[in-house]
Amino acid sequence: MTSCLARSVAASLLLTMFGSAAGAVECIVPSKPGGAMDLTCKLVQTGLQALPAQAQQEVRISYMPGGIGAVAWHTLVSQRRAEADTLVVFSGGSLLNLAQGKFGNASAADVRWVAALGVDYGMIAVRADAPYKTLADLIAALKRDPDQVLIGVSGTIGSQDWVKMALLVKQAGIDPKVLRFVALEGGGESFTAMQAGHVQVVSGDASEATLYAGSSQIRVLAVLSGQRLPGKLAQVPTAREQGIDLVWPVIRGLWMGPQVSDADYRQWVAHFDTILASTQFAQARAAHGLYPLALSGNGLTVHVKKAVADYGKRARELGLMR
Repeated sequence: MTSCLARSVAASLLLTMFGSAAGAVECIVPSKPGGAMDLTCKLVQTGLQALPAQAQQEVRISYMPGGIGAVAWHTLVSQRRAEADTLVVFSGGSLLNLAQGKFGNASAADVRWVAALGVDYGMIAVRADAPYKTLADLIAALKRDPDQVLIGVSGTIGSQDWVKMALLVKQAGIDPKVLRFVALEGGGESFTAMQAGHVQVVSGDASEATLYAGSSQIRVLAVLSGQRLPGKLAQVPTAREQGIDLVWPVIRGLWMGPQVSDADYRQWVAHFDTILASTQFAQARAAHGLYPLALSGNGLTVHVKKAVADYGKRARELGLMR
């Protein structure tokens, strides 16, 4: 009898656990914790609170690192194609890898693009105690002895962080091939490696740098935006101000599996249209270091397809693809 009761209690607990999980939205971060991809899912958590009470859902964040989005892409497209309660984060880096064929035989038409939550910008950072005070100081060091400057990037050759740095030094007359890059998984890992002294420079994103900007641990040498950014990085000059004409916006958003029903997809698009229009979300977006970019549904799909084509052209210019 006691055994039966124990089994009954255990079964009830399991039912409660799985029932709760079934009612939650899963937001998949295709990298390790701590970077801008992670911030995007946390912004989703905040955003859903802006919906009417009956539409709000718990958001469960899970991590699926690998290939800057490739593992998550293939998992959803091959095994979880119709999950209406699963959202996957993407960034400009994901689209760049897609353009270069790093997701295999895949195209932008293989998934359903839900919403862009905002735009980020590239940046170049060093440790606060580094000898480089300006972008010119760093470029001079790279010209003098590139072997002595390890550059942490999220992903391998051809990744977004690699391309940003390659385009920057190319304008300064440096062959990107002489640089020493260290491939890491996500912006959080890049900053951790720099703080530990494993790399001297991080090519990453402004939203990531915002997390550390008030800690006196890093010095941001340049932001890759058209003009200076507001907030914690307001005193950081742009690359343009320092003689390098490079602007690199980074879209951040969400996609779903290709067989999610039209009704469920339209409902998510409508939810995010409501979220993107709310003052509460605008404040949360700014706090996460992102800037306004409201795209959803078909508008986002068109934007993504164009971006993938543009990234392909950039990659060919650097000899990364034919």
